[in-house]
Amino acid sequence: MSNAFSKIRNAVELFKSIDFDQLSEISQKVNLPKLMENFSKLDEKQLSGMMKMLDPNRKNKELPPIDGDFYDVYHALTPEQREVQQKVREFMEKEVKPIVNKYWLKDDFPFELIPKFQKLDICGVTYHGYGCKGMPFLMEGVIAMEMARIDASIATFFGVQSGLAMGSIYICGSEEQKQKWLPQMQKFEKIGAFGLTEPEVGSGAAGGLTVTCKKTEEGWILNGEKKWIGNATFADLVIIWARDIDDGEVKGFIVEKDNSGYSVEKIRGKMALRIVQNGLITLKNCIVTEENRLQNANTFKDTAKVLRMTRAGVAWMATGCARGAYESALDYTRKREQFGKPIASFQMIQGHLVEMLSNLTAMQTMVFRLSEMQDEGTLLDEHASLAKVFCTMRTRDVVSRAREVLGGNGILLEYDVARFVADAEAIYSYEGTKEINSLIVGRSITGFSAFV
Repeated sequence: MSNAFSKIRNAVELFKSIDFDQLSEISQKVNLPKLMENFSKLDEKQLSGMMKMLDPNRKNKELPPIDGDFYDVYHALTPEQREVQQKVREFMEKEVKPIVNKYWLKDDFPFELIPKFQKLDICGVTYHGYGCKGMPFLMEGVIAMEMARIDASIATFFGVQSGLAMGSIYICGSEEQKQKWLPQMQKFEKIGAFGLTEPEVGSGAAGGLTVTCKKTEEGWILNGEKKWIGNATFADLVIIWARDIDDGEVKGFIVEKDNSGYSVEKIRGKMALRIVQNGLITLKNCIVTEENRLQNANTFKDTAKVLRMTRAGVAWMATGCARGAYESALDYTRKREQFGKPIASFQMIQGHLVEMLSNLTAMQTMVFRLSEMQDEGTLLDEHASLAKVFCTMRTRDVVSRAREVLGGNGILLEYDVARFVADAEAIYSYEGTKEINSLIVGRSITGFSAFV
């Protein structure tokens, strides 16, 4: 009994700051005897929590900042590099995030962003000369991560322009071709695309391209189809990879949008990367001058140099997608309340969040080292392939858990996670499937090739 009286006395303390008039007004709305009876059933911990909640001087608990960089890996960046990272983050949060869901739903591209990309001045950031900044490869990865953290479609658009299209010319083009195209592409005055994949040829591109080229007196004649070509519907130029009928080797071409025999159709009905404008390109006796043949692209090994460089960027992009999903999920769980408190305070939710963060942290440290190897000149195909395999697999797990902790709201675009879930599926497949990249790594570690 004395314990019950003690509880009641503690409960009474809760009302000491309430004057008589206030108490009279409360009694009109509340059954005070019943209230006191319920208070007497509370234990000390519950009463203590109730008193804190009713304290008018109580301050809201200050929560830690939402930051997916748990190991502070980006603090290794120089002040100049950090400034670029923050500039890209601000651009994505202010210019892209407010409009991205609208365009994703419409299956359309926000062309109003292109002039803003021009002002951002980060295209071809790792190239030397031609208006580019000549920064380390690490920064290409960091930029890809920051973009994909908000939207993987915009990151893909930028990766095609800055990496695949510009990279093909930078690595395989003559000096004249570099001087002609790269400064314009760096400023987004010309938009590029990269045409390797075909309707019937994806993973087997190295030995099975069906698009052909043949040298004639008029120039090179290209025939065939390319599929899934990002930016193709509005690109000014497309890098087309074709097999030479005469020597069987793969060669590269700069095909301009007004080339006769060139046409493109938008691919519709996608469930992922819906902002990316993928095209089905048809080449029907398309004539390309020798001037627009990439002068240093003479075998598929030259194509592979471009893919090796950009595959590292895809691993970074996957990491950004995972980070965006994790940070969105963490923010949601701290605001969403059930049973009278934020769901982030529940054990099972924290378990999901920690597993997401574990995957994300492993991915970030992996791609950071990957880019260091690229800058050191020690990056091999198998290194990029392992990162692509691991990061895209772990991204699928992270976005799945993010969708889980959001419950039913996880399928709504307004909470962003649904978009990350869908886009992760496309990242998982492009730039080489898990199986193909696994075989590249497997060949390296066993000494045996399992390719057909």
